[in-house]
Order: sequence, then structure tokens, then C-alpha cells
Amino acid sequence: MGKFADIIGHEQVIQHLQNAISFDKVSHAYIMEGEEGMGKNMLASAFAETLQCREGGVEPCMNCVSCKQAATGNQPDIIRITHEKPGSIGVEDIREQLCGDILIRPYSSPYKVYIVDEAEKMTIQAQNALLKTIEEPPSYGVILLLTSNSGRFSPTILSRCVCLKLKPLPDERIKQYLMEKKQIPDYQAEICAAFARGNLGKACNLAVSESFLAIKEHALHLVKYIKEMDVYEVIDSVKAVSEFKLEIQDYLDLLMVWYRDVLLFKATRQAGAMIFSDEIHDIMTYASISSYEGLENILKALEKAKLRINANVNFELAMELLFLTIKEN
Repeated sequence: MGKFADIIGHEQVIQHLQNAISFDKVSHAYIMEGEEGMGKNMLASAFAETLQCREGGVEPCMNCVSCKQAATGNQPDIIRITHEKPGSIGVEDIREQLCGDILIRPYSSPYKVYIVDEAEKMTIQAQNALLKTIEEPPSYGVILLLTSNSGRFSPTILSRCVCLKLKPLPDERIKQYLMEKKQIPDYQAEICAAFARGNLGKACNLAVSESFLAIKEHALHLVKYIKEMDVYEVIDSVKAVSEFKLEIQDYLDLLMVWYRDVLLFKATRQAGAMIFSDEIHDIMTYASISSYEGLENILKALEKAKLRINANVNFELAMELLFLTIKEN
């Protein structure tokens, strides 16, 4: 819950929603698309609260009865659709909580706003039921579909909704937020921003994630000492990495960023653009003993390992090939 002013980034989406309110051009159905953690729920809440606010501005006033109810999750005309099954939103969920309910006029507000999170989980039957409501909505109905993948919606639903796509934030903006609002040290904020790829929520989670820190420590230990390791120690490392299977893409990205930093320093002799700025001494040492060709081979091997793992090739085999390539180069 909150105001548009509290949301970091997404200025174009906010401008669109505020203009719709100002010029009385609010659509009956919106799709808000973006990765988990990018702020879809905050945007939907701010929009819903502003629509229902008694003051009638482009921000919720936070003081009227409606805003106070919304702040405690008790605004009767802002409805969040829930679902029993974790993997899908069924036709009964949509019929009971939305299609049937929307026929009842608002209790105390100008609109009835329905927020469907993870809307890509709607079954085909649920989408068909929703489509009838979207095609003939009551004047007071506003439906917000929040999704990480609008490709899961039927073409007819896509054509009936206003689609708003959330864009990634610049790394520098995320880094600044982590340092100023979360008191994260600059070198750690830099790494989290790089890995979040424009997703502020993901960056905040990484900054406090013990598993991410463990992955980072393991990856850095490997790159620093792999040249001295025996083959059996490399194989043991593969087994240790298998513990991180769920976050293996993060692990491989960490290795990739390290070797890119080494390549960058070797080419420019400057530390300014590095992600691992706190590892400058090890990066300098590694750059001095590595060849351009060797570093390019490692980066290519990392890309291959990512593709193999995505294609469900044997995990340990893919990692063994990668580590042996790193050791050779």
C-alpha cells in the first residue's frame, strides 16, 4: 500500500495511470507486466487507492476514510483475487470472486477495483469467464491483471486490456537506493545491482540473502585458487556447487562478471567500470597472468555451461567441463 511518489522508477507507467485519472479516461482492464519484484503490486495498490480516494487527486491523500481502510487492507471495494491451488487460478476462483462480485455495486466508492496477481496462472476456462466480464463490464469495474508473462493470455484478452510493461531500472539508481535506503556498502550494492538486471525487488533480496553471499564466496574462492587445485579438488567443487542448483544461473553469472572484470582491467588498466571493485588486487594479479585468448575461452565456456544447464544436460558433467576449461585457460 502507498503512494505513486514512493515508487522508484516506472515514471511512464505512473504518468499514464495519473493521466487516466485526471482526464477521466480510466480503462476497465489493465495488464501490468514485469518480473516478480519490479513493483507491479505497489503500482496496482497506488492506482487502486487513488481511484477510491475521497479527495479525487492523482495521489491517495492517506487521510480519508477510504485511504485509511486501504492502509489496513480493509477497503471493501479494492478486492484481491485469491486462489487455493498454488499452480493455477481456476474458473471458480474467477467466477466467485470477480465475475459474480462485480455485478454488485460498490459499497462506498466510485469504483470496484479487482487485483489479480500472478494472472498468467489463470486456466483457459478462467480466462474465458473473465473475458465475458471484460467485454461487458459495469461502468464502475476496473480489473488489474498483474503478470510476469503476458504471453500466457489469450489474444482476445490482450486486445481488450491496456498493456503497461514495467522497464528495468538503471543499475546506478538501484545501487544508490541500496546504499541510501538500506545502508548496504557500496561494493555489495554494486554487485547486487548488477545481478538484479534492473529489478529493484530482486536487488533488495540479494542484498540480504545469505544464500547469495554463500554462492559469491564459493565462486570467488574457486576463481582465485582453481589454478593450484588438483583435478579431484575441482570435482569436489562441482559437488559443492550442486548445493546451489536452484541458483546456479546466479553462480555462473558471478563467475562471468569476475572474468569480464579481469578482461576489462587487462584491456584498460582502469578499475572504474568494475563490478567486483573490492577485489581489485586479485583481479590485477589474475589479469597479469592471463591471456586475452584464455579469458575469451573461459567466457565462452560459461555461456555454453548456461545453455547446457537450461537444456537439462547432466548438471555435474556440464560443471566438470566448465571447471576443467577454466583450469586449462
